[in-house]
This record gives sequence, C-alpha cells and structure tokens, in this order.
Amino acid sequence: MDSSGLDVLLGALPQLGKGLLQTLLIAAYCIAISTPAGIAFGILRSSRRLWLRVLTRVYLELFRSMPILVWLFFFFFGLPIFFGIDLPSVPCAVLVLSLWGITEIGEVARGALQSLPSGQREAGKAIGLGTADLYVHILIPQAMRRMIPPSINVYTRIIKTTSLTVMIGVVEMIKSGQQIIERTGESVIIYGTLFLLYFLICYPLSAVSRRLERRWDAA
Repeated sequence: MDSSGLDVLLGALPQLGKGLLQTLLIAAYCIAISTPAGIAFGILRSSRRLWLRVLTRVYLELFRSMPILVWLFFFFFGLPIFFGIDLPSVPCAVLVLSLWGITEIGEVARGALQSLPSGQREAGKAIGLGTADLYVHILIPQAMRRMIPPSINVYTRIIKTTSLTVMIGVVEMIKSGQQIIERTGESVIIYGTLFLLYFLICYPLSAVSRRLERRWDAA
C-alpha cells in the first residue's frame, strides 16, 4: 500500500469505527430481543395445540419465504403509507432483524427441545410439574447446551445481515465505507478494510461454534 493509500485508510478509520459501532449495536439489540423471544417461539412451535402450531408456522414461513430486504422496505416505506406509522431507520432495522431472528432462534430451540429424550417430559409430569415448571426447570436447561452452537451461527448471520440496512439509510459499516469511497475514490482499500472487519467479527464466533459442537459431540 502506498503512502497516499495509507493516509486515506488512517483518515477513514474514525468514520469506519462509527459505522462498526452502529453495526454492533444493531446486532446486539437484535440478539438480545430474538434470543428469549426465539426460545418462547420454539416452545410454541412444539405445542400440541394445532392452532398454535398453525399460527407459528405462518409467521415462520412469512419470514422464510420473503427476503429480509423486502421486509425492511415494507416496514420503512410501507408502514407510513398504509398505517401512518413512521419508523426511523435504526429502530426499523432492529425490529425487522429481530422478527427474523426470532424465527431462526425459534427453530433452533424447537429442534433442541424435540431432541431431548421423551422420558424427561414423563419424569417431570410424574413428579407433578406443570407445563411451565417442566420447561423452566427441566427441558430448557437441558436444551440450552444443544442450542448454543447453532445459535452462535444465527448471531453471525444477524451481524452480516445488518449490511442490508444500508438500503433504508442506516449509516452502518457499509454505508460508512460508501461515503468514504465517494469522497476519496479509494474503493479497493475501503472495501478490503470492510471485508477484514466483517471477518474479524464473524470468524471468531464461527470458530467458537465449531469448537463447542466438536467438544460436546465427543462428550
């Protein structure tokens, strides 16, 4: 890298840092919302009540069949037109990514709960536990261990998907990089830096997930 390119990169770091912080804040809010709500969604998906399974299935398929970008556009542009609700870009991004994250964590939770031996439920009922106590004291604690590796993978996807929020005006890492490129014309350096930043955030999480899976599979 020549001296001019290095000067551009050094000058861009504060703005990229602000974009990185915005990305991490959006992801953190989404993870904090979608994890407990996703576990609850997974429990509802495992219900024996048909109407609950149908409702949760419809919600799941809506977010699986439609691209996240379409949902971002619908909430950001559609809500003001059809319902008179004007959401700022960052809360809109948090809302949409959280609603999507709930479906992803919910499926992880449902799979973990269904993988538990049926004897766990029967033993809980045999000692007089109600449904709520059965989940709180027996099923969820055991399912959490199985949920952690795939949940970490969902978290990395949430972080990467924040890049789509640039389309509704959120000034996260990608938008910050685009603004710098428009000002300096140094696209290779800036996009290379963005690539490195995403890698440094997401790769360690993926590595931890793989390591936990290997350790617990061997246990």
